[in-house]
Amino acid sequence: MRYALRKDAVTTKTEADRRDGAQWTAVEEAVELLHEERFREALVNLRDVLRADPKNAYAFFFLGVAFFTTGEIPAARDAYAACLKLAPDHLGARVAMCHVLRIAGDLRGSVRQGMTALSQAPGDPDSLHALGLAHHARGDDVAATRYLEAFLATKPEFEVASQARELLAKMNGVEPEGDDDDDEDS
Repeated sequence: MRYALRKDAVTTKTEADRRDGAQWTAVEEAVELLHEERFREALVNLRDVLRADPKNAYAFFFLGVAFFTTGEIPAARDAYAACLKLAPDHLGARVAMCHVLRIAGDLRGSVRQGMTALSQAPGDPDSLHALGLAHHARGDDVAATRYLEAFLATKPEFEVASQARELLAKMNGVEPEGDDDDDEDS
């Protein structure tokens, strides 16, 4: 009996993997369009993908990306929510939802999404950054400092790290120093 259960579990996983692969393949063209900054074309492509498969979480995620990039925040929020309904563990959608809700003014929801993301992936730099920004927007600079410092400890990319350091300096009433130290010998 155990063998049959394991065999079924393997078969089910293989079918899930196949479906996941097919859903990813369906959005590849749209992802390429997004990389090329052809957002409107990507939106059309993603809507076509969703007409063919309304349960494609990838399509909803990238629809959210396209809407966010074009400044359509409520539409981005709805697309990320649809993605999370289909794939609650989609970390990228969870972090994106944290940012979208912060921008839309739902600061409580933003922190909730960020905390969920961080519980899914403890120490995740994107989750830490999003939570730092959400707490700062709420006026909780103690929590914002904690999350932004944890984010900086992950050694993020220079540009985002510089922005986080600048925000931390402003929260602490310190005029941020220029990053000219590394450029003195140039």
